[in-house]
Parts: sequence; structure tokens; C-alpha cells
Amino acid sequence: MVDTPKIALITGASRGIGAATARRFLDAGYVVFLGGRNLEELEDISAAYENAHSLILDVSDLSSIKAAFMEVRKQYRALDVLVNNAGVMHAGMIAMTKSDIIDDMFDTNVRGSYLCAQLATRLMSAKHSGSIINISSIMGVQGAVGYSGYSASKAAVIGMTKAMAKELAPSGVRVNALAPGFIETDLTASITGEARDKALASIRMNRFGTTDDVASAALFLASDEASYITGQVLQIDGSMTA
Repeated sequence: MVDTPKIALITGASRGIGAATARRFLDAGYVVFLGGRNLEELEDISAAYENAHSLILDVSDLSSIKAAFMEVRKQYRALDVLVNNAGVMHAGMIAMTKSDIIDDMFDTNVRGSYLCAQLATRLMSAKHSGSIINISSIMGVQGAVGYSGYSASKAAVIGMTKAMAKELAPSGVRVNALAPGFIETDLTASITGEARDKALASIRMNRFGTTDDVASAALFLASDEASYITGQVLQIDGSMTA
């Protein structure tokens, strides 16, 4: 008897944590929908896998979100895992941050994640199982100077995670969050010089995290081994906040 593969949708999957997570799930045998705004980058990843599908998905655009989930429903009529990874980060002192920058971060990091979870829930609840994994940040846990807007958006993701976990538990859907620390990605590449040195000095493990560190945690939370874990925030920070 052949096991039916599980279906996962990963947003922001063209690079960084999203790309690493997509590869980790694909290697584990999942059918994975890679969502993102750059189809060429997505197909560069999915071309190496028979069980990968590339989707144009802009989480700041409701029509794009609906179209992506309609495609998942059309092809498989099911969804087992959603990884809400798509996000944007802008630096700026609170007195100098423009409102359109705040809007961009909340539209993508919070509203986009919420709407994706909303549609995922409808597919998952039908089979009384599923796992939603929201990517927050260590800044959402403890904040950071010069990143008030970003910290606020990622703190909102944590609050959303905890509330959704309570609401969806009777439906068999688990909701957890990952709060990465300093992970080597395009988002953190702009942090250089003294700020970068200070960040490294705060990490007792004396190294920055990798995208695979986060991807491995996401795969665990999606698995049956985490079947009794919901409403939690797993900090992946090398003891930065220990």
C-alpha cells in the first residue's frame, strides 16, 4: 500500500528560509507548493523535484492569495501544512519611520499570514488535521533598537499564532510559530559593521544561524512527532535570549 503524500504550501519560497524549508519538505517526501513573486526563482528550485509546484503568490494581495489556494484545492483538494514565511523587514528609528513602510510590513508580515492561515484552515478542518507554522522573529519576542515597526509586526504574528492555536485545536489543526534569531539571509545581509559584530557577540554559540536550522524546526513542527504541540513559539537563536 502506497502512502498518500502530504501537501505543503510555503510562502516566500524563492530564497532564504523559505527556499531551505521547501527543499527540506521536498526531500522528506511532501508535495510542496512553492509560493512567491518571482516565478523564475521558484522554478529554479522546483525543477529538481517531481513533487514540487511553483505558484505566483503575493501575500500582500488578497486576489493572489485566493488564486494560489484555489490552485492547491484544484490539484489535491487538501492541504496538510502551511508555512507562513513570506516577510519584509525595514529598519528605521521610530521617529523617522514613514507610514507606508509600516503599512508594507504589516500588510505582508501580519495581514498576509492571517489571510493565508484563514484559507488553509478551511482545507485542513475538512480532514480534521493540519499544521500551520508562522515565521515570526526574535525581534517579535524582545524587540530591537531601530526595528520598532518590524518588531511590532512580528509580535503580532506571535499573538495571532496563540489565538489561532486555541481556536483551531478542536478542529485538529495545530498552529505554532518559529522565532529565528540572526539567520544568514538576504534580509540580514544589510546588517553590517559594528551592528553585525554586536549581534554575533550576543550569541553564546558564537555563530549565526543558517536557513537549514530554521527549516529543520519547521519540518519537526509539521510532523506527527509534534502532534501534541500547538500555540508555541520556538526560538531558534543560538542562546541569544537565553
